[in-house]
Amino acid sequence: MKRNLIGPIAAVAAIAVLMFSVAIGATQGTTSAASRTNHATAAGSSPGPSAALCGQGAVPLGSAANFRILAGTTVTNTGATTVKGSLGVSPGSAVTGFPPGTVTGSIHKADKAAAKAQKDLLSARNTALARGASCYTTVAGNIGGKTLGPGVYKSTSSLAISSGDLTLTAHGHSGAVFIFQIATKLTVTSGRQVILAGAALAIHVYWVVGSSAVLGTTAVVSGDILAHKSISMATGATLHGRALAQIGAVTLSGNTVAKIPVRDLTLQHATAAPNIARPFP
Repeated sequence: MKRNLIGPIAAVAAIAVLMFSVAIGATQGTTSAASRTNHATAAGSSPGPSAALCGQGAVPLGSAANFRILAGTTVTNTGATTVKGSLGVSPGSAVTGFPPGTVTGSIHKADKAAAKAQKDLLSARNTALARGASCYTTVAGNIGGKTLGPGVYKSTSSLAISSGDLTLTAHGHSGAVFIFQIATKLTVTSGRQVILAGAALAIHVYWVVGSSAVLGTTAVVSGDILAHKSISMATGATLHGRALAQIGAVTLSGNTVAKIPVRDLTLQHATAAPNIARPFP
């Protein structure tokens, strides 16, 4: 009798073990799915490492990347401006003030290269404005004196850097991207700076301006300015990046427009080394 019961009992036990294993697996699967959902929600709510969710990834400039200065109507200069790269204008053709200003690259006046760059600038602006639709951070008024991490920052009006310097920190992530979507005007007042820290690179900073950008006397700004209308740089202002204006003029006055020297980038990486394991904010 006992021998006859061993088979059925073993079968029942095996079925019970199988059902218990399936239940545990389902529970673990549910937990993993919930964790993934929570991570996605957290990443989507604030700037983070997810390229798909939070606007990270370089904005493709196309052939506009070949220019340090690009204008729609005119480029006007007074004083000893240095443009370390090429200068272009399209559909306008007026370029004045070179010399005394110097351009280390080529000057393109209403030619195919400048026209193509303008077309690519429009595409780049549209791409940048579409970034971070579900995870941007709202900014307004004056952001001077603040320290900001990677992400998309949106202003529905004008934006200023006036009460102090603005620090952009990548927390050790040299590929971190900063995009500022500004509905109207960007103003950087005299002597104010945009400081890069924690391995942040100027090539990953984008100022997408709805109207015009104005850099005050001796101001120092890092990043590419993609302005719909015009860009004006007062005496002694420095731009580590590009001044790209769609339909208006670029006005210069004894300025330097160039990329950050390699030695400065090396210093940034050295400073950021202790923080290399830190997550995005």
